Amino acid sequence: MNLFLDYLVVTALFALVLLPAGLGLARERRIDRQLRDAGWGEVGPTATAGAARPVRAVRPLRSRSWARG
Repeated sequence: MNLFLDYLVVTALFALVLLPAGLGLARERRIDRQLRDAGWGEVGPTATAGAARPVRAVRPLRSRSWARG
């Protein structure tokens, strides 16, 4: 039983190490496919609902700096 758990732990750690690389590879393949389709003029509908939007940071106007307080 201990041998099985050892193999299970090693397999789980191996999967955790390879997970970010696998996700990055999948993302790169998706981007390459989109660029290839755009080069051929076969651009399909894009999902704009989940697209990143620019963040507008609004700072409160203060008359004095904390250093001159």
